[in-house]
Amino acid sequence: MTGDIAVVVETIRGEVTEASYATLAAGRQLADDLGAPLWAVLMGHDMQRLAGILGVADRLLCVEQEALGEFNPDAFLQGAEAVFHQRTPRVALFGHTAMGTDIACGVAQALKLPLIVSCRTLDGAGGQPQYTSLLCGGKIIAKGSLPAPSCVVTVMSGGYRPDEAKRERTVPCETFPGPEALGAARTRFRQYIDPPCSGDVDITKQPVLVSVGRGIQIKDNLALAERLARALGGVVSGSRPVIDQGWLPTTRLVGKSGRQVRPKLYLALGISGAPEHLEGVPAAELMIGINTDPKAPIFDVAHYGATCSALELMPILVEKLQRS
Repeated sequence: MTGDIAVVVETIRGEVTEASYATLAAGRQLADDLGAPLWAVLMGHDMQRLAGILGVADRLLCVEQEALGEFNPDAFLQGAEAVFHQRTPRVALFGHTAMGTDIACGVAQALKLPLIVSCRTLDGAGGQPQYTSLLCGGKIIAKGSLPAPSCVVTVMSGGYRPDEAKRERTVPCETFPGPEALGAARTRFRQYIDPPCSGDVDITKQPVLVSVGRGIQIKDNLALAERLARALGGVVSGSRPVIDQGWLPTTRLVGKSGRQVRPKLYLALGISGAPEHLEGVPAAELMIGINTDPKAPIFDVAHYGATCSALELMPILVEKLQRS
């Protein structure tokens, strides 16, 4: 048992995910608050090449096996179990993603450790680590102390900015062999299939997104958002309620079940800010939230916000932009 903070880093096709950078940012803050070292766990093949871009950690632990070359839930779970069975940290952090929750739940069950999910923020001020977790789509906020002597935590995107953890610095890297049974995992990676190209714009590459939610009320009001997007040199995207009603194609969905975007400007119009949506906007350089509800969660993460009607604001913004 150690007092360290550990982060399991996710990679896709050999590249660190934005969700993992956000989790590393959370881990760095918690480690600094507690005066503890932060180590990053990398599972895969040829992972040591990433040592130079994970400088936010104090050291790396690489579980290197060919069976971990692509994500395999069975093999990755065995690898994580082996690491944390031998070196159980004070807090083991995973991203609150399909990959992260899959492994985190298995590790907690295998090692009989408490599991806290959907954490938005972590705080170690005063030496007692605390968590804030969003449940039921953000309608319930749970707060408490992280169980001692060790626990497993999943961190949601939105509470920490990925850029906070992007630090180029070579740190010590230790290779961990992992269990020999990985080669006999029950599942096998066969093929990575890219999503089909729809011919629509790629919102992940747009510098400006005007994103609309339930607050635009009816489909006809999309025209206001389109006008504003054109004036700003961007495109329109949306949250789940808008997509589910068929007002926008699924290629425009921002969120956990849609696309992760990294615009320079993200203008959220009539979007409450549910965690599932905010998972898609972890790296927006500037986020502005417009919602008539002053308690909307969007204001917890937006850089700027206004409690006014998006329908009244959009024509005014278009007029001002056309004059400039």
